Amino acid sequence: VPSPTEIVVTSENFKTVLHWQYPSVSEMPRFIVEIKPYNLGYYKNVSTCVNTSTHFCDLSEEICDPYLSYWLRVKAVVGSQQSEYVEANEFILQRHGKIGPPKLNLSRHGDKMMVDIYHLE
Repeated sequence: VPSPTEIVVTSENFKTVLHWQYPSVSEMPRFIVEIKPYNLGYYKNVSTCVNTSTHFCDLSEEICDPYLSYWLRVKAVVGSQQSEYVEANEFILQRHGKIGPPKLNLSRHGDKMMVDIYHLE
């Protein structure tokens, strides 16, 4: 069974997602994602990404500490066979995460200008 490829972690406004590619195979592949936080010291399943058919995994609930190192890996399961795990590069939210600009709404009320700034979701 081929392993997933092009493992990439993206993080914007604290929404952190692991993405990967997988070649077409005759049977529907399922994927298992594991995370190893530095302070835990070993890999554990990401419960929302066990036997998933998607090619991504939302890790926003798993990666909370902005200064902690996390390692992520994913493997494919096709029928009764499975691939080797493929590991992403070390991820540190404070170093690799991006914060986009806030949403703004400008309006004029007579001679006053109002600026509404919306909290990031």
